Amino acid sequence: MIRCRRKSKLRSKAGHDKPNCLMDLLLDTHAFVWWDGDNAKLSRSAFAAITEPTNRVFISVATIWEIAIKRRTGRLYFPASPLEAVAKNGFLMLAITGQHAEAAAELPLIHKDPFDRLLVAQAQLSELTLVTTNAVIRLYDVAIMSAK
Repeated sequence: MIRCRRKSKLRSKAGHDKPNCLMDLLLDTHAFVWWDGDNAKLSRSAFAAITEPTNRVFISVATIWEIAIKRRTGRLYFPASPLEAVAKNGFLMLAITGQHAEAAAELPLIHKDPFDRLLVAQAQLSELTLVTTNAVIRLYDVAIMSAK
């Protein structure tokens, strides 16, 4: 399931109208790391959605936090500051609100990773399509696009 911000009609190269879904995307940590490093790992649909100029791409503060922790502990190689990578890619930052935190706590305990649970809550409340590699997240009521 993918959530559209709105639909618009674009002209195809042949001059025909074609429907287009304008999306607001939230990249999970894997998708963001892959995008910034080796985007050949991303699915074609995720790559196309991220590069579509009419779509908005968000990175959660939770993702910045997770990358920073994993870099510090040596569990992840990320060559630059995650904040610099967000800016370099023209992505938008998504703050964590009290509503996000409460919603994450209220989610069914399908998945125990607090970062992923927070991303699910943010995607639900902000009406974003979550671009993820995590199959367990599909069990939640959230718009998903596969990153792999």
